[in-house]
Amino acid sequence: MEKSTYKYESASKALAHLAEQGYNIDFNIEFEELSVDAADYEIDYLYRYEGMTDPADESTVYGIRNIHNQKKGVFVAGDLSLIEGKKRDIILDLELRYRNNSR
Repeated sequence: MEKSTYKYESASKALAHLAEQGYNIDFNIEFEELSVDAADYEIDYLYRYEGMTDPADESTVYGIRNIHNQKKGVFVAGDLSLIEGKKRDIILDLELRYRNNSR
């Protein structure tokens, strides 16, 4: 699958597009599933959004897929430095792998 960083008008439009592509699991809620086998997941889509009036008002939308069973979902993050512990570590690891594979 080709990896892409998309630009949408808003994070909600990115989420709507991903839902159309079958990314239906909300990993913000069901993160335990992702954290148990994080090595089996990869980011297919990445979208960053900065607020028009405040660049610090940012969010990132990730389209994440299990490479074995093709379960797909989304994870939405504001400033990653505000996410604590294991969640931040897993998302950062997935993003690093995404960036390394996109080169």
